[in-house]
Amino acid sequence: MLVVTLLIAARPAWAKEHPVPLEKNVDSAKCLECHEDKTKGKAVHSAIATGCLSCHEVRVNKEITRVKLITTTPQAMCLTCHSEKDASTLKGTVHPPAVRDCIKCHDPHEGDNKNQLLKATSGDKGANLCLQCHTQGLNVAPKGSRHAALDMGCDTCHTTHKVGEVGKPEFDFHLTKAAPALCIDCHDVKDAALQKTHNNQPFEKANCTQCHDPHQSAAPKLMRQFLHPPFADKSCDTCHAPAKDGKVVLTQANAKDLCVTCHSEKTDAIEKSKVPHPGAAGDCTDCHNPHASRQPGLPKTNAVDICLTCHSDQAEQAKKHTLHQPAFKQGCATCHEPHGGENEHLLRAKTANGLCLECHGPDSTPKKLESDHLLAIFDGKVRLPEDYFSKNKVVVLPIKFGRGHPVEAHPVADLPDPTDVTKVRAKIDCLSCHQPHSSAQPDLLVKDQTNNMQFCSSCHKNLTQR
Repeated sequence: MLVVTLLIAARPAWAKEHPVPLEKNVDSAKCLECHEDKTKGKAVHSAIATGCLSCHEVRVNKEITRVKLITTTPQAMCLTCHSEKDASTLKGTVHPPAVRDCIKCHDPHEGDNKNQLLKATSGDKGANLCLQCHTQGLNVAPKGSRHAALDMGCDTCHTTHKVGEVGKPEFDFHLTKAAPALCIDCHDVKDAALQKTHNNQPFEKANCTQCHDPHQSAAPKLMRQFLHPPFADKSCDTCHAPAKDGKVVLTQANAKDLCVTCHSEKTDAIEKSKVPHPGAAGDCTDCHNPHASRQPGLPKTNAVDICLTCHSDQAEQAKKHTLHQPAFKQGCATCHEPHGGENEHLLRAKTANGLCLECHGPDSTPKKLESDHLLAIFDGKVRLPEDYFSKNKVVVLPIKFGRGHPVEAHPVADLPDPTDVTKVRAKIDCLSCHQPHSSAQPDLLVKDQTNNMQFCSSCHKNLTQR
């Protein structure tokens, strides 16, 4: 049965049977008697000039002719010439199809579009190649806005195979240029109407995408989802005095003094917390955008990278195979107090179990904020997308009376001494088995261990006993 299964699994790699017999030493001229169309088109792959047998192999066995690639996969075939596109050697964010499937976007022979793309990079969903996977600009809210540049084609702003330093939007999003240079190719910063819209404040060197979504928005003017209230209310003079000599002038001496006029509670957290966060003692705009952001809390970059700027040790953790979603996707502030707190490591709960079970416990009850399409945890201090638990398949553990994971009756909390319940016989919490940020193996097990009996035996020396 195993042999049959392996043969079935291997079938896609078999050579395809050719409809007519060929000679073993057939040449490209013979191929073109039938396949001349592969040499014609607006864009013809340069490899065609080297001959069909530079990519294909003909195998003749008795009366059967099979034709296959000279490599095991189409991707491997492409990389024999295009080695500079090999994702395993590139540093940075690689466009997912380019990692393993060139022919998802390119015809290997010819096409009507540049670089033998299967479709154009402009037009509606049916005509645009990019929109086969991406949805930007397709579902704009009735009162929302859509960037007109989308109609010019995705390659107006993007270079699909461009890679570079991680964390730089130019490379992370494969942009032709970084903002604002990209934006001012079309938007004239000297335009009077544009200057008036920006309240005559200097904006020509600002990163446009911090306030504007480059594709679409549920709000007018491509505004980001989360706006600072004075900015949203167009009350610019709350924070800004008229610009002087082309420079921004604040209504207070510095950004921090300005911020605490409204956010005094943050000053208390920073200065009076039992566990202070040194990073929060600086300028508020070191971490926050004062106008808008794509995420709650208005981080300048995103809720993860803004922390990794200082916490480089955790940046190394991000290189591991299995990442804990709150730590490297949703944001560090899901579990940590960003300004200062009362608990060790700035955790939002007093204990590790209290922290983990806020999401994974049987009594986890996120509060629905229906008008905002959000969920709130930790007494409303942390807000999550309304589909967070379902989208991320958050596991809720069947724990009762401190037992029930990973198997029934297994303790997840400290075991009291049966002879003296005021004492602890064995200290146990979530961190006894799991790492909080990442692991080289699934299940986030400590010391990057694999989930097997050997892992269990590190505590349970005699596996025949409970």
